[in-house]
Amino acid sequence: MRASLIQIAVTDNESVARRRARAADLVREQAGSDLVVLPELWTVGAFAYELFETEAEPLDGPTFEAMSKAASDAGVWLHAGSVVERAGDGSLYNTALVISPAGELAASYRKIHRFGFDQGEAVMMTPGDSLATVALPEQTLGIATCYDLRFPELFRGLVDAGATTMVVAAGWPARRREHWTLLNRARAVENQSYVLGCSLAGTHAGVEQAGHSLAVDPWGEVLAEAGPGEEVLTVELDPAKVAETREQFPALKDRMLGLHPPTR
Repeated sequence: MRASLIQIAVTDNESVARRRARAADLVREQAGSDLVVLPELWTVGAFAYELFETEAEPLDGPTFEAMSKAASDAGVWLHAGSVVERAGDGSLYNTALVISPAGELAASYRKIHRFGFDQGEAVMMTPGDSLATVALPEQTLGIATCYDLRFPELFRGLVDAGATTMVVAAGWPARRREHWTLLNRARAVENQSYVLGCSLAGTHAGVEQAGHSLAVDPWGEVLAEAGPGEEVLTVELDPAKVAETREQFPALKDRMLGLHPPTR
């Protein structure tokens, strides 16, 4: 499976409409890949809180329309990053969209763990309450978003739901880049799965983004890593490697907690 991570740069001097069109062109350029991934909140910027209300959109809004057409044109599965979703009751969610090669919405995931410590996203967004997986022809994707990466129990839930490749769209700040690399590798090792971490580049709302998107194999080895700027990272994944790793080193079978209630 060929995966392409589009590490798009978000800057304050580019309009949302212009960046949306540019991202659609970048997706089309990945024709020949099986899976294409965009970062978290790339339309507005993960820290541009003042835009959340004004740029919020429904699931079938302008971002979905543009990404649906791009995915269909390229013939790829597209994790379209995440958008600021406005639900019917007016609530805002940080929502990831996965689109099929036919341009159809295959899954959406409302980010469960909101970042901000009682400010920003943590108070402006409503938390999601459901995990999301997507069955591709040779892999099952588990969907997570940015701050979710710090909560390993979410990834255990995705493994239990059949995930073999974790996709993490992020707007990770540069000042904590070492955590980004470490946590992506840790989630791969402990769940014996591929992890594809796609982060923003650029600087917006005064926050420099980490970039350094990466692909990690089920043994925790970094297969490829981007630099700090805008870049497309393409990597080949072996769908059989997850099952082989879990068979060769069956640590997941030795889990004792979280599977069954304790007995006395």
